Amino acid sequence: MKKEIIQIQSLCYSYEDKDDVLQDVSITINEGESVGVIGPNGAGKTTLFLLLCGILKPSRGNIRINGKEVVYKAFNRSVGYVFQNPDDQLFSPSVWDDIAFGPMNMALSKEEITKRVERALEICNCKHLANRPSHHLSGGEKRMVAIASVLSMEPEIMIYDEPSASMDMRSRRNIINLIASNKKTNLIASHDMEFILETCQRVILIDSGKLIRDGQASDIMGDFELMEKCGLEVPYSLINSKYQDSRTA
Repeated sequence: MKKEIIQIQSLCYSYEDKDDVLQDVSITINEGESVGVIGPNGAGKTTLFLLLCGILKPSRGNIRINGKEVVYKAFNRSVGYVFQNPDDQLFSPSVWDDIAFGPMNMALSKEEITKRVERALEICNCKHLANRPSHHLSGGEKRMVAIASVLSMEPEIMIYDEPSASMDMRSRRNIINLIASNKKTNLIASHDMEFILETCQRVILIDSGKLIRDGQASDIMGDFELMEKCGLEVPYSLINSKYQDSRTA
């Protein structure tokens, strides 16, 4: 039986200028699951991620990771968050420095820091970028370096906010392969439904701060009526599959 790694119970959140961004959301995620978080703009996806990281404090309810309650503004090495915009995450003189920043602040030895940076560079296929300034990289390169900078801290849980945004096909495929090959617990928010379908077995659908559906990715994203109601598009591969099934029926 798989361990429950994330337990979200009756979670609510309101900003000063906007109430009920999240309303009574309860979710349990097992260790090793890859879960897509989908919904229209303003649904509450990023807010949920910021609460999971302890960057925001719940208005009501609680979040537990590995049985321990998430503490507001306290660093939790179990959780790694890849920002939607990599420029918000990369600020050091070089790629190596950006990837080493997290391990250095975890008070690891120089040997361990070097080992982690080299491992993250290899996983993200970024070894050739190590000495380059991060701000000189392409959008796809920045995204991979941002992911490497989180992987170097070796969190159990990886949170990706719109990882395929503004990516060319090769960079997008690199991220799909990376997520598919790791053994971590992954939470991925994206408007790229095909990306979610390729990387996630399970999908959580949020709309107007409420949990609408939680289940098999293909079942939820293949529900034309539900997806249209929530302002989302059914992945083309599922449309094509249903068309092929209807022709052979």
